[in-house]
Amino acid sequence: MNAPPITLRRPARQKTAIVLTSPHSGRGYSPEFLKASRLNADTIRGSEDSFVDELFDFAPSLGLPLLVAEFPRAWCDANREPWELDPAMFTDSLPDYVNSSSPRVAAGLGTLARVVGTGEPIYARKLRFSEAKERIDQCWRPFHETLAGLIEESLGMFGHCLVLDCHSMPTPFSRFGGRPEIVLGDAHGTSCLAAWSNHIERLFQEQGFAVRRNDPYAGGFITRHYGRPCEGVQVMQIEIARGLYMNERQFTRKPSFEAVRRRLLAILQGVIEVEQAWGALGPSFNEAAE
Repeated sequence: MNAPPITLRRPARQKTAIVLTSPHSGRGYSPEFLKASRLNADTIRGSEDSFVDELFDFAPSLGLPLLVAEFPRAWCDANREPWELDPAMFTDSLPDYVNSSSPRVAAGLGTLARVVGTGEPIYARKLRFSEAKERIDQCWRPFHETLAGLIEESLGMFGHCLVLDCHSMPTPFSRFGGRPEIVLGDAHGTSCLAAWSNHIERLFQEQGFAVRRNDPYAGGFITRHYGRPCEGVQVMQIEIARGLYMNERQFTRKPSFEAVRRRLLAILQGVIEVEQAWGALGPSFNEAAE
């Protein structure tokens, strides 16, 4: 990809220990990638978290950074380990350090995906391992080096950090009835203190969203890798039903887009208020917030 792999939208001065990420909203599909794919330009967008970066683009005005992956998830998935690869996708053998047996790889959704979110195979040919290495070096690494740096900066400035990892999900998707509009993932309580998870869930509910926790999305690599509650780093994955704000077949914004954006702004303002009041307490926030 010729465009910069990431965009970091920083505030003039960081006022809060919150960092926002949007790792799947990239939509820079090169002609070369589209030519190598068996899918048309619309179908290949089936894995994309369209417009999520725009839903949260107010972040710098509130004094917090927003990290956006500009590369498409179908090209390289920043919410995976660096080397989750399917050997069947490649003409040559893979190094021993590659994780080829993860559930994500089995589903066709490794660091280089075999299929898009709707299940269609992406490639018309097999790849070479050197192609995977190039994408990981040029896309995955800059994203994660920047995110790790932002977390360390927040720890240095505030003594703690809250990462909100922002995604979208198909509508409807529920296996058990009902149509949750928001799914919050804290890796089943391991990436984020319970009081933080409970508070963020209440803020979404107060804005009228139907919310579910950890089902079916408990959090990906970003949530599980960076979430270290006992060390002051909380990570929460946020999944937003696409039907709330966009036409999923046409990949266009609905008239409701701005209304959803305003509700998310109110939620983030509520998170900031509590973070500034209680965040520095660390694990004792569990008791203080009750």
